[in-house]
Amino acid sequence: MLLKNLFAAAALAATALAAPGEKRQNRKLKWFGINESGAEFGEKNFTGVYGKEFIWYDLKTIDQFIGQGMNMFRINFLMERLTPNKLTGPFDPLYLGNLTQQINYITSKGAYAMVQPHNYGRFYGNIITDVAGFKTWWQNVAALYKDNALVVFDTNNEYHDMDQQLVFNLNQAAIDGVRAAGAKKQYITPEGNSWTGAWTWVSSGNGASLVNLKDPENKLVYQMHQYLDSDGSGTHEECVSATIFRERLQAATKWLKDNKKQGVIGEFAGGNNAQCISALKDGLKYLGENADVWFGAIWWAAGPWWGDYMYNMEPTNGVAWKSILPQIKSYFV
Repeated sequence: MLLKNLFAAAALAATALAAPGEKRQNRKLKWFGINESGAEFGEKNFTGVYGKEFIWYDLKTIDQFIGQGMNMFRINFLMERLTPNKLTGPFDPLYLGNLTQQINYITSKGAYAMVQPHNYGRFYGNIITDVAGFKTWWQNVAALYKDNALVVFDTNNEYHDMDQQLVFNLNQAAIDGVRAAGAKKQYITPEGNSWTGAWTWVSSGNGASLVNLKDPENKLVYQMHQYLDSDGSGTHEECVSATIFRERLQAATKWLKDNKKQGVIGEFAGGNNAQCISALKDGLKYLGENADVWFGAIWWAAGPWWGDYMYNMEPTNGVAWKSILPQIKSYFV
């Protein structure tokens, strides 16, 4: 990331690149992608220092991922760094410049860029209760990219331990804010309470609540996350069984079909071992068998600072890049 380019990139935000036509391949699923993670690091220091607490993403890896068939990049960042101090405040020009540079580069390649505040429904550590302010935040952000049809708006990462009605209200406010900004072409991915788990989508009450979200453009894609370890947290290399991915998707799949909705697995991963790889293949095959309701899935994670992390897919040394990606990409393209 060239810091001297940040203000230039920030200036581009006001006239975000018009989206080129999507470069379509022979896809089994519409979206196959990667979580770019690092700009949200150092949450204990919300202001942060670039290169010390947090890092942006290496643009040359975008081309490497696209070369492997990926067409979706979920860009993790923090709301507090984009609009310091308050939801309705002005943008930080450097942080915005970096975000916009990432979005413009990705979409110039014909891929999707998902704008993804990694905040868990919180701002400076406190649950967001200012629903109107949240709508304003989204209206301000969406206005920057309203002419770029390859941008996707993710309302917030993994709401959890919150009042279910508040989660509904925040999702609806985000949808309303995006559309009020004039962003009519873009998909929006609402997320659920309880860490937006697919395996608990129905039992948690997300299904009963969020089915009532309204989008005048009818472009909602419900985002769920699914890990394959014993507690579904994504903190263990071991997977429960060779069929656990498929099993944990079944109730959510039925919900999507019954309610004529569409979904995406916004985070998924498994360890580099035979059982996990079998489970990943089986679950991705299941998504392909139900591509009428599932758009695809986005691996967790990549980024310059992941090092020896068990799910690291950063080119070219990440364990998942070397050992898992070659075995799963055929299930998407």
